[in-house]
Amino acid sequence: MGLQAILLTLVAFVGGGFIALQAPINAQAASHLGNPIAAATLSFLVGTVALILISALFFRGSTNLGAIATMPAYMIFAGGLLGAAFVTMTITLAPKIGIAAVMALAIAGQLFTALLLDRLALFDLMERDLSVGRVGGAILVVVGALMVRLL
Repeated sequence: MGLQAILLTLVAFVGGGFIALQAPINAQAASHLGNPIAAATLSFLVGTVALILISALFFRGSTNLGAIATMPAYMIFAGGLLGAAFVTMTITLAPKIGIAAVMALAIAGQLFTALLLDRLALFDLMERDLSVGRVGGAILVVVGALMVRLL
């Protein structure tokens, strides 16, 4: 494995850690604010401001905002709505079943959805067959997630 592959792997690993950190922090915010939707709103508000600042500083002039008018509705709305649902789910479930169980089950759900997206080549993805190894690996992730949750 080359240096770039190692670095990209580490970035993905650390990014996963960020998600695990985000859920309990947002759950604490929900406890202070009184409900998970308020905490999710706060999380997205702060994230939106951060992204606006990063875009203004580093990507000024390189974004074609006019393209929004030609994009299908799912491209405009689905990402934000799915993200809001995910963050709200983690905020709600983390105090109830634990962050390890939430993350393990979420990863299992992500993996099975990803296998389906790859197989069907949806959203301009390259088609990838379901192999015994890929399906077996996904099943092992589910077994691991259930072990984290139930044992």
